[in-house]
Amino acid sequence: MTAKVALVTGGARGIARGVALDLAARGWSIAICYRTSAKEANEVIDAVKAHGVGGSALQCDISDPRAAFQWVQRVTQEWGRIDALINGAGPYHRVALLDETDEGWHSMFDNNLHPVFYLSKAVVPIMKEQKWGRIICFSMANAEQLIAQPQLTAYYITKVGLLVLARSLARLVAPHGITVNAISPGFIDSGSAPKEELEATAKRIPAGYVGSVEDAASAVRFLLSDEARYVNGANIQLSGAWGV
Repeated sequence: MTAKVALVTGGARGIARGVALDLAARGWSIAICYRTSAKEANEVIDAVKAHGVGGSALQCDISDPRAAFQWVQRVTQEWGRIDALINGAGPYHRVALLDETDEGWHSMFDNNLHPVFYLSKAVVPIMKEQKWGRIICFSMANAEQLIAQPQLTAYYITKVGLLVLARSLARLVAPHGITVNAISPGFIDSGSAPKEELEATAKRIPAGYVGSVEDAASAVRFLLSDEARYVNGANIQLSGAWGV
């Protein structure tokens, strides 16, 4: 049987990296894209291939719809299928709303929301033909609350938008054996924040501790499984009850 194929954006670092490695260990072939993290991307693919599955990394700006489409086509030509799209890329910057630049504002939408639309449009026809597919987006734990976010406004809006996009896609593709769901992390120890900061944050989390990349990978595994075949348009809170 041909190994299932997952596209993982942002797979060179953080949560997306952990998801890519976790799936490879379970027999999935993995394609990741990156913009600047060439060294990290190559390390991930070396680790992926060590599991005896296919691995590829492509430098690609998926904020460009043509580049996003070409990446999907390239993977399909190489492996003949795409079973999962994991939208793990999610850059952000912290800046007061009225100090935000036009360029900074647009960059949040161009890199967090628009690529999910471009890539979904590209993979859905392939998944329809297979009569099976999984699309997963990463939002954030308090996006459903629509709270004020004066330091992260554009980024927060994109995460709210991802929930609407995921649910809208789910309604359209459900008849074809495809599911579209979101995972909304709270504080996760993915290597991007200082340990002291995370330890201080743990006091504000009802569960009493910061989540791990493995927690995120476990949620992805569930949504990719046949056990989750009837879970469609959902948003899984991954926050130890913070932000709910």
